[in-house]
Amino acid sequence: MDQLERNQSILYKYIPEKAVPVIAEWIYVHDFKLRIKKSRLTRLGDYRPPVKGENHLITMNYDLNKYAFLITLVHEIAHLTNWNKRKDKVKPHGEEWKEEYKILMRNFMSYDIFPVDVIEALKRYMSNPAASSCSDINLLRVLKRYDDRNGTILLEDVKEGSTFSYNSNRFFIKGEQVRKRFKCTEVATKRAYLFNPLTEVAVISTPLFA
Repeated sequence: MDQLERNQSILYKYIPEKAVPVIAEWIYVHDFKLRIKKSRLTRLGDYRPPVKGENHLITMNYDLNKYAFLITLVHEIAHLTNWNKRKDKVKPHGEEWKEEYKILMRNFMSYDIFPVDVIEALKRYMSNPAASSCSDINLLRVLKRYDDRNGTILLEDVKEGSTFSYNSNRFFIKGEQVRKRFKCTEVATKRAYLFNPLTEVAVISTPLFA
C-alpha cells in the first residue's frame, strides 16, 4: 500500500467518502502532516507553518462528526495555501485567507458530500467565512444535528433554573440569556460564566416550576 492509499484509508474514518480522494491528494501535493488529537475546548483544528525544514502541520480534534471535520480541515488547509503564497505578510483570517477558503470549499459543495441542511447553512457561511465555523451560530447548530450526543443536550434546550453538568465534573445552574450567551452559576464556587447556547451539557435536575 502506497502513501496515497494509506492516507485514504485513514481519512475514510473522519470525512465523507466522496471527499476522501481530493483531501488525500492535497495531503500528498502540499506535503503536510495531519495529526488527530484529543478534543480541545478552545479549537477544533490548528495549522502550523513549516519551521526548521519540517512539514506543514495540521491538527484536528478526533471527535468531530464527518461534516464538521471536513469543513474544519479545509479551513486549516486554506491557511496552508495562503501561507505558501504570502507567508506571514497578511492577516491569518484576512481577505486573502477567505478567498483561499472559498476556492477550496467549492470542491465539496455537493449533495453527494453534505446533507441538504448543511449545504444551505454552508452557502450562507461561505459568503463571508469567519475565523471559526463555531462563530457562525446557524452553521454550528446545523452541524450539531449530526453529533453523537451520548446523552447530552444543547444548553439552549435546557430550562432556565435547571442544574446541568459540563465536562462531567462541573455543575452549573442555567440563568438568563445575556445577548448571545447564557449566564450560568457554578454550584461549587457561585461564580458566573457565560455559555454558548450550543454547548453540550447533561441535565441533572429541572426546576419544580417553570
